[in-house]
Amino acid sequence: MKVMVIAPHPDDETLGCGGTLLRHANEGDTLHWLIVTDASTDGGYSDEVITFQQDQINKIATAYGFTKTHKLGFSPARLDILPMSELVAAIGVVVNEVMPDIIYAPFRGDVHTDHTVVFDAMMSCTKWFRYPSIRQVLCYETLSETDFGLNPEGQKFTPNYFVNIAPYIDRKVEIAMMYTEEMGEFPFPRSEEALRSLARVRGVACGQNAAESFMLLKEILI
Repeated sequence: MKVMVIAPHPDDETLGCGGTLLRHANEGDTLHWLIVTDASTDGGYSDEVITFQQDQINKIATAYGFTKTHKLGFSPARLDILPMSELVAAIGVVVNEVMPDIIYAPFRGDVHTDHTVVFDAMMSCTKWFRYPSIRQVLCYETLSETDFGLNPEGQKFTPNYFVNIAPYIDRKVEIAMMYTEEMGEFPFPRSEEALRSLARVRGVACGQNAAESFMLLKEILI
């Protein structure tokens, strides 16, 4: 199986489905990481920050065993002013290159607008007659984004697909802690305690010691 995780920002992949990615790797699946935004000089970031982030991405990619990391290079927190057609085209190029069986993507109801925009663009790249390889599309939840999506008129994250990650939760936490600038002390949402707590809550929902949950949007059985 070819698996592609779409991350609006580096760390979303780990927060949302790090344990599941590790399980895929252990089961022999091929992993691809599509990072939509990153630090750049155009975005006002210093060379030091850019180098630091790239080194971090390389370490994370090695930790998961990604076959390839695909970077679109858009500026973070600016996707909402980008023409949607440009983002759709960029994601579509990668989907056609990878031809994934499974796509993991952010939840549309997340509070961060980058997540919303990426979701909308991603859905345009899942039409079977243009991207026939895709058999499954799932949305992951992201601590500090999904849990803060409080729009009373919006859809809530209601998981209907669970993955046992009990053998992988410790490694997921280790990888998350590699994001030294993003992780913090509890009760900060992006913390070791929060990651473990959410995994236990999702595990309770499916009878496992630790789990990740998703919203299954599409599944094609042939």
